[in-house]
Amino acid sequence: MNDSAHTTSSPGTQPAPSYPPALSLHGRRAVVVGGTKGLGAAIVSRLADAGAHVIAIGRSQPDETAADLILRVDVTEPSAADVIAAAVADQGGLDILVQVTGGSATPAGGHATMTDAHWDAELGLNLLAAVRIDRALSPLLLARGKGAIVHIGSIQGRMPLYDGTLGYAAAKAALRAYSKGLANELAPQGVRVNTVSPGGIQSEGAFALAARIAQANGVDEAAGMRMLMDSLGGIPDGRFAPAAEIAEVVGFVVSDAAASIIGDEITVDGGTVTTI
Repeated sequence: MNDSAHTTSSPGTQPAPSYPPALSLHGRRAVVVGGTKGLGAAIVSRLADAGAHVIAIGRSQPDETAADLILRVDVTEPSAADVIAAAVADQGGLDILVQVTGGSATPAGGHATMTDAHWDAELGLNLLAAVRIDRALSPLLLARGKGAIVHIGSIQGRMPLYDGTLGYAAAKAALRAYSKGLANELAPQGVRVNTVSPGGIQSEGAFALAARIAQANGVDEAAGMRMLMDSLGGIPDGRFAPAAEIAEVVGFVVSDAAASIIGDEITVDGGTVTTI
C-alpha cells in the first residue's frame, strides 16, 4: 500500500439481519467507492443495515460511518485501483462493488469554456476511475462465482446540460455504455452489473451546481435551484430525492431479490425523464 492511502477501522456494528432472505446481505463483503459522504455514505449505511461488511473508499474522513473499514485514497490516481484491490483482498474478498464517485467542477458557460484539462478531469473522475477499479476488483468477484457491481450514473447521461456539466454528462453516458458491455461479459460467470441513475439528489453537489448557475446568471441561489430544476424539464414530484431513497434501490439491486436484473439502468428521478 502506498503512502497516499490511509485505512481507518470502525467498530462497524453488525445487527442481526432484519431483511427477508432474498434482500439480506448478511455476511457479504462490499466495497463502496466514494462511500465516505453524501450518497455513498447512505449506501454504506443501507448495505451494513442489511448485514454486509463494508469497506468505504474516499478522500474524506467522516465523523460517523457504518463501514467496517475506511480506505482513504484518491481514486483518480491510476495507482489507486491496485491499492484498493490489495486492501480488499486482505479483508477476505468481495461480493458487492458499488461505484459512486462522481461530480463536476467545470465552470459554467457551455462547451467553449471547457479546456482539455476540464475534459480530462471529468472523464477521469466519472468514467476512468470506475473502469480501473472494476478491472482490479473483478477477479475477486469472479473468484466467488457470484457477485454484483453497481455503477451510479445520472439522468444527465440521457439529458445533458450544456451549462457547466457537459463533460460530466458525456462521461456518465459513456459509463452507461461501458456498464452494459461489462454486464454482458461477466453475467455468464455469475457477476451481475447494473447502473442506478439518479436525477436530482438532495446533496452538497446539487446545491453547489445551483450556486454556479446562479452566479453565472446574476441571481440568488434559490433562483439558481429553480433554474436547475427547470433545466431538467421539471420534476413531476416536485423535489430532489433524498440520498436514502436512492440507497434503497441500490440495496435491492445488489441483493438476490434482483437476481435477474442484469445490464439494466434503473432510474430514480421523480419522473424527470419523460415516459414514452
